[in-house]
Amino acid sequence: MKNFRLESDLLGELQVPSVAYYGVQTQRAVENFKISKHKLSDYKEFIRALGIVKLGAAKANFKLGLLSEEIYKGIEFGSNELIQGKYSEEFPVDMIQGGAGTSVNMNANEVIANLALEFMDKEKGEYAFCSPNDHVNLSQSTNDAYPTALKLALFEMNKQVIASLEKLYFSLDKKAEEFNDLIKMGRTQLQDAVPMTLGQEFRGFAVTLKKEIQSLRNVSAAFLEINMGATAIGTGLNAVKGYAELCTSEIAEITNEPVVLAENLVEATSDTSSFVEYSSALKKLSIKLSKICNDLRLLSSGPRTGLFEINLPAKQPGSSIMPGKVNPVIPEVVNQVCFKIIGNDLTVAFAAEAGQLQLNVMEPVIGFSIMESIEYLINAMDTLRIECVDGITANTDHLRNEVQNSIGIVTALNPHIGYKASTRIAKQALETGGSVYQIVLDEKLLSKEQLDEILNPKNMVGPL
Repeated sequence: MKNFRLESDLLGELQVPSVAYYGVQTQRAVENFKISKHKLSDYKEFIRALGIVKLGAAKANFKLGLLSEEIYKGIEFGSNELIQGKYSEEFPVDMIQGGAGTSVNMNANEVIANLALEFMDKEKGEYAFCSPNDHVNLSQSTNDAYPTALKLALFEMNKQVIASLEKLYFSLDKKAEEFNDLIKMGRTQLQDAVPMTLGQEFRGFAVTLKKEIQSLRNVSAAFLEINMGATAIGTGLNAVKGYAELCTSEIAEITNEPVVLAENLVEATSDTSSFVEYSSALKKLSIKLSKICNDLRLLSSGPRTGLFEINLPAKQPGSSIMPGKVNPVIPEVVNQVCFKIIGNDLTVAFAAEAGQLQLNVMEPVIGFSIMESIEYLINAMDTLRIECVDGITANTDHLRNEVQNSIGIVTALNPHIGYKASTRIAKQALETGGSVYQIVLDEKLLSKEQLDEILNPKNMVGPL
């Protein structure tokens, strides 16, 4: 028994490791939920956000005369320890759990209570002096503390997503500048279309990602609307008048963010639309990333029988049987990450739909799915930038030859000789293997000077 202490709850007594700052309800959660192998301790932003919520609640309760100064100072100390990133190992509960996040909330309550007890020169578990429920959780319920902490955590994690996305955007934009004067053929339906520059193609990649930076900022703003003071279902039972507003103000001051109280706490307690919208934004970004990776794989295909317009950095041998083969492994792994994020978004949608009456009990899988998507997405974008995009080179001569030999340049003749004549010339070039240039001259449809001006590739990459 010297390695354990006995704690009790509704279900009776249970041994808790004597060195643990968590308590009986956390211990039950550890025993009950052996699901994902992903622990709350893996997500330090979430633990920090729990500390912020508990500190904001304690400040409000103290100012309203509901906590003694001694207990408040203890809770303040414990909460700040979490905010500073300490004791993350004391959060062993699985990220996927029943109970609408109660295990996470109680994990935070117990750790903070025991840190407070040490601050007060008491022993762990002496909850008569500072209780996880009566003091740390005062004026709260899991149903307002948990989603508020989750929102604050995701808001901070989104800043990391944007930072990685901005770096990838700048990397692609730099390549666009490097390839600005390299003529190539554009394609539609995988068929030759009209000339463009490789720079234009890469700038298209860059700009489509740049749009998602503002999109993520916009959609994450909804995370700053919280329901503290709602308690169990939004009616505010067990919270005194003025607590909701004061607690929200304290959290805004701690985070230095424009955190606001929801207009209707009953609605806010059961609503998960902010999570749905943010997950959807991650999905949209993933779809764009996957499309870019598809294009990079196509453009680098070959080297003898593919498009072979660009070279991706060679990262590893590509086959256990085919000597000399090198695969586009970085775009491939990013594709797979994007598929995972798209799947996580479907999980979020199902979980949000599963809400019933005054609460959505599926928030743990919502939170875990989004946090996993964020983690994977950041790693994927950094990998794509560092291991692939920064090292891309162009096959300049091959690009130029493709344009000069393409039937697609006949499109530029439409305004000068008409669609019907252009079509006939294209067909003849395809059937005979001749060049568009020579056929036009042979038929005296245009002079050499006129033709050279019209078919100069540099004159075909923009409007007339």
